[in-house]
Amino acid sequence: MKFKQKATLEGRSFIFNLLFVVLNLTGLSLVVMGSHVNFEAHSTALKIIGYLLLTSSSVFILVFRGRLLMSSIARVLVGGLFIVSGLVKANDPIGFAYKLEEYFEDGALAYRIKELFNWPSFSLEFMIDSALFLSVLICIVEIVLGVLTIIGGKIKLVSYLMLLMMFFFTFLTWHTANCDASKKYVDRDTYAINEQLAQIKLEEAKTNKSIKIISKSSTELVVDEMKQPQCVSDCGCFGDAMKGSIGRSLTPKESLWKDIILVYLVLWIFISQWIIDPNTRSQNRGFIVASMLVIVFFSWVFGWYFPVIFSIVVIYAALWVLNLKNPIIANYYGSSVLITGATILLTSYVLHYEPLKDYRPYAEGSNLIEKMNDGVEGKYESMLVYVNKKTGEKKEYSSTSKEYLDSKIWEKTEWKYLEMTQKEIIASKIPSITDQFNPFLPVSELTPTELKMPIVKQLMTGGTIKGLRLRDYVNATKIEVPMDEYSTENYPSLDYAILDTVELMNPEFTEVSLRDYIVHEKTIFMLTSKNLKEASWEHIDRYKEIVSYCRQKKIPFILVTNSNRMEIDAFRKANNFDIPIFLNDETELKAIARSNPSLMVLQKGIVKGKYPTNSTPSVEWLKKNCLQK
Repeated sequence: MKFKQKATLEGRSFIFNLLFVVLNLTGLSLVVMGSHVNFEAHSTALKIIGYLLLTSSSVFILVFRGRLLMSSIARVLVGGLFIVSGLVKANDPIGFAYKLEEYFEDGALAYRIKELFNWPSFSLEFMIDSALFLSVLICIVEIVLGVLTIIGGKIKLVSYLMLLMMFFFTFLTWHTANCDASKKYVDRDTYAINEQLAQIKLEEAKTNKSIKIISKSSTELVVDEMKQPQCVSDCGCFGDAMKGSIGRSLTPKESLWKDIILVYLVLWIFISQWIIDPNTRSQNRGFIVASMLVIVFFSWVFGWYFPVIFSIVVIYAALWVLNLKNPIIANYYGSSVLITGATILLTSYVLHYEPLKDYRPYAEGSNLIEKMNDGVEGKYESMLVYVNKKTGEKKEYSSTSKEYLDSKIWEKTEWKYLEMTQKEIIASKIPSITDQFNPFLPVSELTPTELKMPIVKQLMTGGTIKGLRLRDYVNATKIEVPMDEYSTENYPSLDYAILDTVELMNPEFTEVSLRDYIVHEKTIFMLTSKNLKEASWEHIDRYKEIVSYCRQKKIPFILVTNSNRMEIDAFRKANNFDIPIFLNDETELKAIARSNPSLMVLQKGIVKGKYPTNSTPSVEWLKKNCLQK
């Protein structure tokens, strides 16, 4: 009876297989480089060489029975990256949930389904409420699959799940990379007939060809409307970690290629699943060391070494479970439960407090003034493009270059001017903190509490103009007019008399902004709450104590929120908490702090302390540990 030969790392020849694996990964790298804008000049050559290496080395790997070696290297790379990717998201599950919410909005990912399947009524908005749950679930699955991949547990099931997950993520990044905001798609909405918006749509449909009434009944109105997609600029693959560590996120195309690489590596694991056995003890040592090198590398990139510690703990804990004597839990399912529990503990902690590693521009220690000014203005050059009428060859020249002037290409009959393009010389970069950070309040909504602030008084002085108070004999009233508008022609002396000079509000001065004041003030306390109604105010007494201390020391204390005037008034009354309250865009408040509310202490624009609601400090603690810094 013949037995099938067991696959080995050596295959037919370890040396040859190792060479083919190196050539395979080199070919993969060349294909990716050839698709990157930085290598555009050599794109074709890089792609040709890359694809040749990929296909030929893949064939030789199969012929020389090197699948196990190739899949082992793929397991190390994929396992390590899955763990790091999962931990970066688990470090800030709320931030990842915000990104998922962007995808679930009606004009984002759903438009692809509407377009591909001619399903205009399809929507993913029902999933917005589940975004945080999905965020945590994805983190757990990534980390569990990463560990099982490294230790060789349930590889058949793991390979299917990883492939399914990578196809999903690749679809997301493909959508992000190819989203065209100028394109139109058909969106179907249903409105209650008594809604004001329904009546507006009925009126618009009479003149707007992009709006079509599908049906109208006594209760509802169904409308098809041509809309533009809502393109997500950043897939959120590594949360804010890459932006906060190397200064930028992956571009949508880079994210797509990252996922394509992972799909390729996962495919090697998938087609090798039948020859991959659970690791032996000696194999575990090799896989753990190799995968830890991958994890250490990405931890270095992200400037955060917690993934190294966490990975060592969960990997060895998973192996410990396998060696238990209890047959019910001493298996890979038991290991998965333990890894899941560890990840849930991590996400629970950061959900109750703040991320362990804060990559956002408002992290403790950040200089907000520097973050406001770290943008780069792009530099571009006009390029003239000519095309050869016979061969179709294209040449481009800088419009001011000596090469262009010497070529006199415009005089050559075989060449035809095609177009002018803009070539990027220096890439532009928006500042880490944009104008979205702008705590303000409309002048019409200023209350006596805000008007007591010295800075508001100062700003209001700059927002006034000289005026005159007049007696209006015709209507028997007093009126006030800007001085530069007054003339005897407009206000005849028989009908009007000047009573006094007055200070009037400048009609162009509509709001008070504290943006510059906040980042230049010696010390300021800023309490943020993206929504006053949804915030947890169980520690409001501590905030009141801090406010009392600030008043004694003449330190400004403000609250910044996105709530409306009615909610602000209700909050003040319900909590007897009369402090200056200003408004800011909710998106930026989400970036400032995940906790709602959260306290920030700033000194000359530097974040000296940042405290989520569950770790609200006492006045004494602040004096010892923050204000003395």
